[in-house]
Amino acid sequence: MKALVTGGTGFLGRRLAMALHDDGWDVTAVGRRPAKGEELRRQGIRFVQADLRDRESISAACAGQDAVFHCGALSASWGAYSAFYESNVRGTEHVIAGCRRHEVARLVHVSTPSVYFGGTNRINVRESDPLPARQASPYAETKRLAELAVLDACAQGLPAVIIRPRALFGPEDASIIPRLIEANATRGIPLIDGGTALIDLTYVDNAVQAMLLCQAAPESVVGNIYNISNGEPMPFAEAVDLLFGLLKLPVRYRPLPFAAAYAAAALMELSARLLPGDREPLLTRAMAGMLGRSQTLDIGAARRELGYSPNVTVREGMQAYARWRSNQH
Repeated sequence: MKALVTGGTGFLGRRLAMALHDDGWDVTAVGRRPAKGEELRRQGIRFVQADLRDRESISAACAGQDAVFHCGALSASWGAYSAFYESNVRGTEHVIAGCRRHEVARLVHVSTPSVYFGGTNRINVRESDPLPARQASPYAETKRLAELAVLDACAQGLPAVIIRPRALFGPEDASIIPRLIEANATRGIPLIDGGTALIDLTYVDNAVQAMLLCQAAPESVVGNIYNISNGEPMPFAEAVDLLFGLLKLPVRYRPLPFAAAYAAAALMELSARLLPGDREPLLTRAMAGMLGRSQTLDIGAARRELGYSPNVTVREGMQAYARWRSNQH
């Protein structure tokens, strides 16, 4: 069996490519970072350096593949809408075109539950629940447009499945945990309304498991969207205390009411737009919503229809991250 993984030099894509390789697949990883690509080559994984915006390169990479796992995306809390659109929407259209042209048997598309959330509490959100009238960020908006492109292709016969994994973490995470560590070391971690907001996390290997299940699932799942998380919602402060306890680092919180955090984020965004350069604000409104409002997913559909069952708990995942980080220093 042959598989293509886009975003193969990213956090999730690299982990997936290695898992597929370990399972005996012939794996091709597409990505933008040659150093990470060379690491994959040393593991026996074919690497193609290409950008999602390059239609011909992406189409060519889909040739002869039994499955395509589309992990690649521009994922950030800040940036120009056009950049998100080109990578997330146009890039997905290029993957779809390649899968159609080369008659790929299954496309597994990685989206995001960011499409659900704004500045309100949402608990146990199901895939069928209504989405907000306005998306919270250019990332969320363009990922939703990418979903719609995949669903439209499904209606025209492309066998695709979509997952929305929540807040991925684990060894080699370069986003969530490093940001918390940096904030803790500098200005303090924002503790909005006492850190009582419930958060959902997903250990990266659990997301990999979900993607493999999507590929192997029967035709009845084609066109479906699945929420993926660890299924262990916990208060933000509890998660941070657990993590920093395992890292053996003292926690420095910066208490803030939600209204003040949201207003400050709006001002920081305005300053970032007006000032020269493309410096990301210390806090965005989307980030304030993530930290200060409860946002949890119902993963019942993935459990019932895919047989998804998270194998690694949040505590075990944080322990794995702590061990990995200690080996880096």
